[in-house]
Amino acid sequence: MGKRAGGRLAGPKCIAIVGPFASGKTTLLEAILARTGAIPRQNPVSSGNTVGDHSPEARAHQMSVEAVVATTEFMGDSLTFIDCPGSIEFSFEAEPVLAACDIAVVVAEADEKKIPALQLIMRKLDDLGVPRILFLNKIDRGDAGVRETLKLLQPTSSAPLLLRQIPLRKEGIIIGSIDLALERAYIYREYAESEVAEIPSDDKAREIEARFSMLETLADHDDLLMEQLLDEIEPPKDEVFDDLAADVRDGLVTPVLIGTAEKGNGVLRLLKAIRHDAPDVAATRKRLGVPENNNTVAQVMKTLHTAHGGKLSISRILSGTVTDSAEFNISGSGVAKVSGIYRMLGKDQTKLPSAKAGETVALGKLDDVKTGATLSSVKGGIPALIGLEVPQPVFALALRSKERKDDVKLSAAIHRIAEEDPSLRVQHHQDSSEMVISGHGEMHLRVTVEHLEGRNQIPVEGHAPAVPYRETIRKSVSQRGRHKKQSGGHGQFGDVVLDIKPLPRGSGFQFTDTITGGVVPKTYIQSVEAGVRDYLKSGPMGFPVVDVAVNLSDGSYHSVDSSDMAFQMAAKLAMKEGMAACSPVLLEPVMKVDIYTPNDATAKVTAIVPQRRGQILGFDARPGWPGWDVVEATMPQSAIGDLIVELRSATAGVASYSARFDHMAELTGRLADEAMNANGKAA
Repeated sequence: MGKRAGGRLAGPKCIAIVGPFASGKTTLLEAILARTGAIPRQNPVSSGNTVGDHSPEARAHQMSVEAVVATTEFMGDSLTFIDCPGSIEFSFEAEPVLAACDIAVVVAEADEKKIPALQLIMRKLDDLGVPRILFLNKIDRGDAGVRETLKLLQPTSSAPLLLRQIPLRKEGIIIGSIDLALERAYIYREYAESEVAEIPSDDKAREIEARFSMLETLADHDDLLMEQLLDEIEPPKDEVFDDLAADVRDGLVTPVLIGTAEKGNGVLRLLKAIRHDAPDVAATRKRLGVPENNNTVAQVMKTLHTAHGGKLSISRILSGTVTDSAEFNISGSGVAKVSGIYRMLGKDQTKLPSAKAGETVALGKLDDVKTGATLSSVKGGIPALIGLEVPQPVFALALRSKERKDDVKLSAAIHRIAEEDPSLRVQHHQDSSEMVISGHGEMHLRVTVEHLEGRNQIPVEGHAPAVPYRETIRKSVSQRGRHKKQSGGHGQFGDVVLDIKPLPRGSGFQFTDTITGGVVPKTYIQSVEAGVRDYLKSGPMGFPVVDVAVNLSDGSYHSVDSSDMAFQMAAKLAMKEGMAACSPVLLEPVMKVDIYTPNDATAKVTAIVPQRRGQILGFDARPGWPGWDVVEATMPQSAIGDLIVELRSATAGVASYSARFDHMAELTGRLADEAMNANGKAA
């Protein structure tokens, strides 16, 4: 392979900060902002005063619950960092961010328990084609050596993890790092720039060996460098840096830098690596397939509803220039007019007159624009550059306001929250008259409720959603139903004989008639069917009835007193009396469940399934996911409610599942009694 361009690319950059939960992402953002002068000092997360965790919910739980945007300046370049939550429950926040950023900084540590979570993140970066740098954090706490740690982490990455720095130790304590590209030592100073030093003679051999290993990896993609190494010629440092930058941008390597964000150590070297190695917006345009023209194109990465500024759409300007009052076209959704352009620093905003290609800004009051939308100056818009595929929710909650007067307010507030968080699903279940919110874990929905009660001042109550039980029958009967009423003037008269019989599971409902001789006029047969259908909404056990056939076989009418209503009432009476004699039985929905788990936890998962009345169908390697399995099972819907909590507990927080309806199964005994009691129907 020949020489590739690898020099520094100037201009605004957008960098996503990602990594497993509690790996130190928000701390790293705080350290970066302090080092670049965007904030006066670095605050610890425990202080509740960091830029990244500015929301009340994030501070209450000391964890990121939404993507937070902060723009700063470094050596003349504008850098926007977006701190993405590490918890799998909030991971969807990163989807639209990663798609439109230039590079990701993956924050990791030497913790074997976090390997599966890191693998999920690296997999997403691979899928999107996003270059990345790995920042090995908490380097002062690790017992294992850096190279041992890289062996531990390498299976998570499709590209080689390329060690750029090695730790500098004194009496067993890490006091700094040695940069293998620069061949310099850096002595750490807390919350300050490291001190440049000569490489100690005791460490020189270790540095030479580690540097040669780095160059060997780079030589895999540079024939000239390979020749130099074979001929034992020292390559020029500029060429080494160019190779590093080219390989990073092409996703051929993942450079690893080390440090401790909590003390501000290693942050300056990381910033310089980003500045030199990160691709620019032109590369991101190419990756996303932005048409080559002079039009203005912006990609919406996040939606915010602020208390005083209204709706803000965090957007990456991919090409052109945006000015206040500019009009954007949204593909298939009309036109949106910008009302305010803002630079973001956490919750703080600074108004700007315009924004150019590469910048990441908040665009005000684009009311009809959603997260993931592509905005352009092209008439009619251009097709969306990204497709947001929300994973299936795994946890649900039925919500209602504590006070009826808040019902309308609750509906509007939930709509705003769902705009900010596209992974939140809101449904209105007609059977149970419940509003159900679904998300990606217990904490996800807990934060949603806190958001409602805190920012929106709406007290709510939540409970497990009702399970859509059904009932059916085991026996056939023939039942007469007669409705007769005389109260002066026209009376009411309807008389029917209904043959009720069970149908095979999944058949639904069938209505027929075998009336002869006009004993029930044709005009009233439809009324009989309507009465039957109305009754079947709630059978003897209090649930909708399925898999039943009803035939109208006989009856009588009165030329004056019969009516549609009278025959409906007669049909209901026949059904009420007949169904009770048909040996009714409760049916529960059974789901087909696919559980995705790291294979070292498969045994735990397969033990959980039968405890929830599930049946294992089998398990196999998850296609395309080294080290993961998929467990197939069937499980009653009533047992799935909090399944994700137990699965995550057994898998270091990374398991997920998908479920779909499979069949209805009979439910008897204590569980059936409990279901009927919960539905307000005596057993």
